[in-house]
Amino acid sequence: MKQKVLTRYRVMAYVTAVWLLVFTGFIVAKYGFDTGDTMLVSQIHGVLFIVYVVFAFDLGSKARWPFGKLLWVLVAGCIPFVAFFVEKQVSREVAPLIEVEDADGARDADTPVGA
Repeated sequence: MKQKVLTRYRVMAYVTAVWLLVFTGFIVAKYGFDTGDTMLVSQIHGVLFIVYVVFAFDLGSKARWPFGKLLWVLVAGCIPFVAFFVEKQVSREVAPLIEVEDADGARDADTPVGA
């Protein structure tokens, strides 16, 4: 697996988690204090979540996760704050699977990232 697969997932996990928190704040403001509108924020979060699902599925298929684990990672994008913790756990688990490129561009799958 290439480093960019993990990087795409990590970026989208953080972006989606932040937008979910923003969306949650807008929901609280709208229904708790009867102010504001959630339409634009909900649409942005929806599009970002779709991209997150695609990247998480890509990472999960390349890491050969069982369906339950993939489902948990996808659901984590729907629960405020959980995606931050799941992203760290996933990154630690997937890091040993990353291929490292030599100076001449050849890949060595046996060498972990950072070694």
